[in-house]
Amino acid sequence: MAVSNLSPAPRASASSRSHPEAKPGYGKRSVPDQRLPHEGDFAMLPERERHIAGYVDALPEGAAMDIKSLARSQPLYGQMAVGSALRALGVAGHLRHVRCLSGEGGQVRWVTRTFWSRIARDNEWWEAFLAAEERGSAPQEAAAPLPPWVPTDPAASEASASVPAQPPVTTVPQQRTAEPEPQPEATVDRPSPAFLALARLGRTDSRLALSAADCVALEQAAAEWFARGVDADYLTRVLTAGLPASVDSPFGFVRRRLRDKIPPRLPAAAPVVPVTPVRRLIVECTECAVPGRPEAFRDGLCRPCRQLDPA
Repeated sequence: MAVSNLSPAPRASASSRSHPEAKPGYGKRSVPDQRLPHEGDFAMLPERERHIAGYVDALPEGAAMDIKSLARSQPLYGQMAVGSALRALGVAGHLRHVRCLSGEGGQVRWVTRTFWSRIARDNEWWEAFLAAEERGSAPQEAAAPLPPWVPTDPAASEASASVPAQPPVTTVPQQRTAEPEPQPEATVDRPSPAFLALARLGRTDSRLALSAADCVALEQAAAEWFARGVDADYLTRVLTAGLPASVDSPFGFVRRRLRDKIPPRLPAAAPVVPVTPVRRLIVECTECAVPGRPEAFRDGLCRPCRQLDPA
């Protein structure tokens, strides 16, 4: 490789400082976990891409990233060259064009942003970042796992190293006595809610005191009330409301009220239709600007543009 190809990328200049800003919500967005600018940044890129990358890297957040603005702000390359350089930088892993659903300024609208990374990222990193960006948070770099020979607790390792090794202690296994097997619990028939509601009528109002046999005989009729969506409190209020001064036959009185005052059946609730989540982020192809899902793009390019790539 020629020495000239390893020259440092240009940094902030008068032209970059006068570069126009994009509309609010649009323009350049730097990804997180960026390292500080270094003289060797973008040194492995061709001269044109290295120049454009250094220029874009020096631009502030929110700077206009359209081809016309970039070509107008620096004199070396025209629109065709700038467009080709941006495409190459996307393939190299430095940028992605994205449409985001933004609510800035109190108005929800689609805005076009260019996410920029000084470090070249692979497709998997970009997919994870864009997925987290859609959820409203940026991904955190996972810490590299320690090699197996490095102790996770240095203090514990030093303490164990300072203690001399002890010979193994031989223990004689003790004979265990057989434990009694647990016995299954006896099943107890629990009264139904309808039976309990009838049995408590006499405690609410003594004029409607029912025997156990009466509760069994009326249990099915009361259960029909529960099947229609009422609870025990509702059933008790209806059966004990407006009682006469004396009730000669609590069984007959309750049976008649269970039959005459049974509530109507309510219509079944309409099934809940799941709501399809609204996409908040769509990636644009760096070459043709066609929108799509993040996972549908490789190297920032859609499938047709990847097939046309001579590389």
